Amino acid sequence: MPNPNEEACLRACHECAVACLQCATACLQEADPKPMARCIALDTECADICQHAVASIARGDEHMQGICALCARVCSRCAAECGIHDMDHCKRCAEACKRCAETCIAMAH
Repeated sequence: MPNPNEEACLRACHECAVACLQCATACLQEADPKPMARCIALDTECADICQHAVASIARGDEHMQGICALCARVCSRCAAECGIHDMDHCKRCAEACKRCAETCIAMAH
């Protein structure tokens, strides 16, 4: 059974993965998605690592802290990229990534 920190991280990682996938999809639907290529790439990478972190935490894996540390780094990069764009989906994604990075940092220590 996950402890409260693990529960918070599970929730934040799941919400971040969803926000990243929604952001990538919305970016692809922009009139000119080419300038959004880095955002889309980081969104998909971030969603993948967040989903991996969820699985690792749920299982209580021995490498959970390392996975959470990596997840925090990827989330921070994705938040920075999404944060420079004005679209609402990017702003929502940046906020979800920031929250996820914070909870993952707490898990990594």
